[in-house]
Amino acid sequence: MSNFAFLEAEWPSLYEAAIKASNAVYPDPRTACFYARRALELAVQWMYKHDYSLLLPYQDNLSALIHEPTFKKAAGEAIFNKARVIIRLGNQAVHSNSSVLVDDSITAVRELFHISYWLARTYAREGKPEPGLSFNPEDLPKTTVPKQTMEQLQNLETSLREKDEKLSELLADKSALDEELKRLRVEVAKAKEASALLPDTHDYSEAETRDFFIDLLLKEAGWALNQARDREFEVSGMPNESGVGFVDYVLWGDDGKPLALVEAKRTTRDPRVGQQQAKLYADCLEKQFGQRPVIFYSNGYETWIWDDSSYPPRQVQGFYKKPELELLIQRRSSRRPLATAEINSAIVERYYQTRAIRRIGEAFEQDNDRKALVVMATGAGKTRTVIALSDLLMRCNWVKRVLFLADRVALVNQAVNAFKKHMPDSAPVNLVTEKDTEGRVFVSTYPTMMKQIEEMSNGQRRFGVGHFDLVIIDEAHRSVFKKYRAIFDYFDSLLVGLTATPKNEIERNTYSLFDLETGVPTDAYHLEEAVKDGFLVPPKAVSVPLKFQRQGINYDELSDEDKEQWDELEWDEDGEIPDRVEAEAVNKWLFNKDTVDKVLAHLMERGLKVAGGDRLGKTILFAKNQAHAEYIAERFNANYPHFKGEFARTITFKIEYAQSLINNFSIKEKAPHLAISVDMLDTGIDVPEVVNLVFFKLVRSRTKFWQMVGRGTRLCPDLFEPGKDKQFFYLFDYCQNLEFFSQNPETTDGALGDSLGTRLFKSRLELLSELDRKLEVDIDCEIGKETQEIYGEPKTEVEVRRSIAEMLHSEIASMNLNNFVVRPRRKLVSWQLNFESYL
Repeated sequence: MSNFAFLEAEWPSLYEAAIKASNAVYPDPRTACFYARRALELAVQWMYKHDYSLLLPYQDNLSALIHEPTFKKAAGEAIFNKARVIIRLGNQAVHSNSSVLVDDSITAVRELFHISYWLARTYAREGKPEPGLSFNPEDLPKTTVPKQTMEQLQNLETSLREKDEKLSELLADKSALDEELKRLRVEVAKAKEASALLPDTHDYSEAETRDFFIDLLLKEAGWALNQARDREFEVSGMPNESGVGFVDYVLWGDDGKPLALVEAKRTTRDPRVGQQQAKLYADCLEKQFGQRPVIFYSNGYETWIWDDSSYPPRQVQGFYKKPELELLIQRRSSRRPLATAEINSAIVERYYQTRAIRRIGEAFEQDNDRKALVVMATGAGKTRTVIALSDLLMRCNWVKRVLFLADRVALVNQAVNAFKKHMPDSAPVNLVTEKDTEGRVFVSTYPTMMKQIEEMSNGQRRFGVGHFDLVIIDEAHRSVFKKYRAIFDYFDSLLVGLTATPKNEIERNTYSLFDLETGVPTDAYHLEEAVKDGFLVPPKAVSVPLKFQRQGINYDELSDEDKEQWDELEWDEDGEIPDRVEAEAVNKWLFNKDTVDKVLAHLMERGLKVAGGDRLGKTILFAKNQAHAEYIAERFNANYPHFKGEFARTITFKIEYAQSLINNFSIKEKAPHLAISVDMLDTGIDVPEVVNLVFFKLVRSRTKFWQMVGRGTRLCPDLFEPGKDKQFFYLFDYCQNLEFFSQNPETTDGALGDSLGTRLFKSRLELLSELDRKLEVDIDCEIGKETQEIYGEPKTEVEVRRSIAEMLHSEIASMNLNNFVVRPRRKLVSWQLNFESYL
């Protein structure tokens, strides 16, 4: 009789995978763990498809699905942790070369049984499993099956994943769910409601899960636990009748001294009840071996660390590796004071940067905080500030390894280059492209780091919970924490967040994530201060002749839920911003030919110019989406064909070799000069020559808005001519974003002065008229006689006149008659195309 017979009627696919796992337990433990994870995946996907109370997370991989709060609430801690065990064993089976034991495969199938029982008990619409049903390992077949290699399992995993339904696509539009699924959801809801009324008396063997999970976490950290002294180690000096105690686990150093101890508590109890007992064990071990161990206490579901010589207890996601514990203990005596250590002035020299570093140091050293949030205007040197901070913490032995997280590949590249320049000895590693390289500073995007955390090698995690001593978040906005908070919870490190959003506009929950009082960051240096100090330049809002009228509401009036939703839509690490369901009026306006032409004409006429006023300065135009950007580029090329398609270019994540376009845009004299961006240049691009920003989209995230404004704030000496520096930049807002975010910068009508080319044309025209008045001869007769080309410099006034006339005619002849600026004066221009009209 199979342990999973109760699944066959309602969950045949799940039943099939469970049977495959059962059949492989003894002959092929690796394959058994693979199919146990596969069965779990099918069960979880079924739940998300049929239980309307479950909310789909930002990704639909198995780990993200089980960590979604609505799933954890529905399943409960016991089922959640059993799922974690199966996922870990399954990942180890597919991605680790270390051997998979029969004990591991039995555990995986046993935990799958309990999860399957809970699933059927909760959701079955027909016969539910008997309450007294239990897992019987004797029912596992001992037949022989061909063993599968790790490579075969990886190929199978890829093949199955391609065949699976995409939950994100299936559930994206609940209104479009087919009638059959709607009917099933109603039936499942009734079955779930009925099962909730009955007590669940099933024995889920939580103690077995706890013991195995603690062992698994320790083994992932490299602790073999293969010596008698590793478990139930006897100590003396306990305040009980016998004076003896038994430490559940002791983690030993190579010198025979205890590095840490682990006190395990029952799953039904809060692990913190073991805090005092663990402390007494530490006292005993310290007395016996002359070294105080780090304290861990856990119930298998929650684990706490307490290095009581440095910090109060805090929750962690696992256990430290041996070198990490050795470093932790060594720092008790080798860590140097931060307050008196010198900050490297070759990295930072501005007062507010050193002030921010000192305040972070004060928070870490004097206040014993482990988190800090710094507000610093974009362009004021946030990256260099945290590089100097990292340098200080490393020199003072507070930090060995640093993780710098950014939400764009371009920002990762930028940060890696900055660390290489200012801290070359730290051997910076770009985890996006150098996944197996070692160093002291690692720079990564969030999705890359999420994948790296799951990576196993020979049964161990490369990046354990204690791997990094300092984690830096490049832009600490709400969406990062919603999607990727698991990273910050996983690494037990000091945490520094950076943001350009003004401190009074940062969301309340961002402060709470850093354990700070609302409105009181660790340090702040705003755009207004930077402008006053001469380190940045301010925006000037250009009065625009047309703008889309947003609904009469501003950001501050939105609910927290709306703010959160809009922030999520604005921030996507891969640039894949979904096309939002905009009001039809928005799309009609943004894609209107007349609208786009007028916006471009206004920009070309009123934007800040360089090269003596002849060329529009470097400009970023923020477009709504790829189609919008392409349409704008198309209209620009139609209206300004003489630029030959080079002046304005679309720069988005969907453009091949987009980085080469960014590189060219960053060079002062090189095209493109107008970058049409969809998210890619909204943050991170550092081009001091940018003098015009064009908001041709509705921005919803306040953090994103300030990042976009920051693209224009950087200083640029001698931009217009020697001695004439960049003093401000223009902000063209065609979608009422300034009003939406309640911003009132200085306004201007834009650059109205004539360009150098226009001034030269007018001067030549005036000179031509003056020559006509001066020459008291028959112009037709005299000029008509000049049939030969003029070689060299013109020698007579008649020759000068003809030369000027040819230049003016050439300029007018190059005009595009179909250009919307030229079109209204087409008759006059057409007349001027005949050179005879100049004679």
